Amino acid sequence: MISIIVPTYQEVENLAPLSEMIRSALAEENLSYEILVMDDNSQDGSIEKVAELFTRNHPIRLINRTENRGLSPAVIDGFSEANGDFVVVMDADLSHPATAVPTMIAQLRSGESDFVLGSRYVEGGSIDDSWTLWRYINSVIATVPALPLTRVKDPMSGFFAVRRADLPAPSDLSPIGYKIALEVMVKGNFDKVSEVPIHFVDRIHGESKLTLTEQLKYLRHLRRLYQYKFQTKAEFFQFAAVGSSGFIVDLAVYLLLQMMGISHTVARAISFWPAVSWNWALNRVITFSHREKTAKTTQWGAFVSSSLIGFAVNYGTYYTLTTFVPFFEEHMILALVVGVIMGMGFNFSISNLFIFRKLREEVQNETRQSSAKTK
Repeated sequence: MISIIVPTYQEVENLAPLSEMIRSALAEENLSYEILVMDDNSQDGSIEKVAELFTRNHPIRLINRTENRGLSPAVIDGFSEANGDFVVVMDADLSHPATAVPTMIAQLRSGESDFVLGSRYVEGGSIDDSWTLWRYINSVIATVPALPLTRVKDPMSGFFAVRRADLPAPSDLSPIGYKIALEVMVKGNFDKVSEVPIHFVDRIHGESKLTLTEQLKYLRHLRRLYQYKFQTKAEFFQFAAVGSSGFIVDLAVYLLLQMMGISHTVARAISFWPAVSWNWALNRVITFSHREKTAKTTQWGAFVSSSLIGFAVNYGTYYTLTTFVPFFEEHMILALVVGVIMGMGFNFSISNLFIFRKLREEVQNETRQSSAKTK
């Protein structure tokens, strides 16, 4: 049997046509199914509409959710409610064609795929003619930062199918926003992911849930997934980005102080402190926001001390290379780059291991990932 999970909020006008669309598409293939309407307490008549559809022999039931509301949590709760061997997730706004479901299930049954995504951007896929150029560009731009996480062409799609037995444990899923398919794909460690073409149509009834707030949540979600998949590599990239912004702060303060008549040596000594404080603050709230929250003053002091030692490593590397290695005597810029990398590597290692300490849950998560990769 197939469990079709449909997260909803004030979608009462779409429930009947959605159920009819699913019935028509699956009846042709004689597929048994159930529709799980995971509703976030809409209070718009959805409960009554589902009851009416049920009396008309539609295999549909509604789970009214009053806590932890949101599209992704609704889908995760739906995983627990599902009775079928296969799980399909689709939107309630009629944008996802139910006619694609039999093909998606066939790929799972044959073993051709472990995770099937309905895609707008593979050959045969298409989007609604009403889309403006700006909306298309916005969709493509949003897709680009997700590409390193998965090989699919439409990682933004919310229409997917998977074997229920292959779903990650609910405790392993922690999406922010509405991109639950991307969350499941990344954390499910699926070997065979495929895409089937779909024609994506715009909603007719109701209002879009895609707001600026949801787009910002998407960026936060991407960051979390990068940390999950790439772990230390992702943290080092963020640490380096923060360090680059700190250099700009350092340079700005240094130049400002000189404009005020302060000597360059004193200006250089002073500019270090706002720059290192900037780096510490951003690393605390961005790079290592998921780490243990120790006392700010203690952590700041440790970070400053580490940065001073890191600068010594930076300068020591530069001095050693330019003094004792003939090649670098002629290529001092390269020596400078090597010194910066060595100093940053030292700072990151100390910050990662000692200053921003890992929570027990993070260590357990890394252990689970390592075990999954060795199986």
